[in-house]
Amino acid sequence: MKISEYDFELPQELIAQYPTEQRDQSKLMLLHRGSGRIEHRIFHQIIDYLKKGDGLVINQTRIFPARLFGKLEDKDSGIEILLLKKMRDDVWEVLVKPGRKAKIGQRIVFDQDELSCEILDKSPAGGRMVRFFYHRDFFDIVEKVGEIPLPPYIRRKPEKLDQKRYQTVYAKEIGAVAGPTAGFHFTEELLKRIEDKGVLIIPIVLHVGLGTFRPIKVDDPSEHRMESEYYRMDQSSANKINQIRENGGRIFAIGTSVVRTLETVAKKDKALRPSEGWTDIFVYPPYQFRLVDAILTNFHLPKSTLLLLVSAFAERDLIFKAYQEAMQKKYRFYSYGDAMLII
Repeated sequence: MKISEYDFELPQELIAQYPTEQRDQSKLMLLHRGSGRIEHRIFHQIIDYLKKGDGLVINQTRIFPARLFGKLEDKDSGIEILLLKKMRDDVWEVLVKPGRKAKIGQRIVFDQDELSCEILDKSPAGGRMVRFFYHRDFFDIVEKVGEIPLPPYIRRKPEKLDQKRYQTVYAKEIGAVAGPTAGFHFTEELLKRIEDKGVLIIPIVLHVGLGTFRPIKVDDPSEHRMESEYYRMDQSSANKINQIRENGGRIFAIGTSVVRTLETVAKKDKALRPSEGWTDIFVYPPYQFRLVDAILTNFHLPKSTLLLLVSAFAERDLIFKAYQEAMQKKYRFYSYGDAMLII
């Protein structure tokens, strides 16, 4: 297998720059793995494909405004920092732009009274390790001075609507710098209707990082290394999944971040237990899924880890057939785009 087999041309006009007016009014493609049949629906009709006793596993991570703009102390040089991962206490791994200005020992000031950081070292991923200094709650300050880190293929500055729409309605735990985008399509009302049908809504957490969306740059995907991301599944969620499996229900993973979490904690023919830690699992063809019966996902970038994940769940040729049809029918791609349910 070569990464070139997972490349495709996408017309620029199909890259969604804004969300649909209403979350659950986006398009929904149904891809049937067994028959290869493709259906076209509106997202709120996903409820028709769920049955009593099924489980909908959602990622409750919350995206925070991780892009900070500051200046080098005692200089007028502007500098940008993107928070990637909290390592310990007030030490974070970050990306710095321009990197040539970010010398070890320098201090960057974002708010003269409330927030600054010192560059400690280079990071293994090519960024920097920094220590932050502040006077009150760190995330309260970041919410005030930071900017939502929209993906680079959204070619505009963040707007007020992104504060709400580049987030799921069930987001709770601060920690993601990129969106679990499959969940963007759900409304609170739709989730309530799904629950009323007898489907269990099961929360987990995986704090999505930028590494999930980075293209694979090696010819052999098996040589690609994922960046680790924090995940957690508590006792209640583990019990619900065990119950569904015992009763013959299906597990619907809402997004690739949920897939990666479930496949990290899955134990073949054994009951799940609470689990917490860091995962760098990379799912690519061929792969034997242990826990996931259906995946809700958006349409992904070429040569990306996410495209390989869905190609492991369905055949590569079937995924590319679906993508070709999506382009013909003007589906919207990527973070603010339309959805696909693979069953």
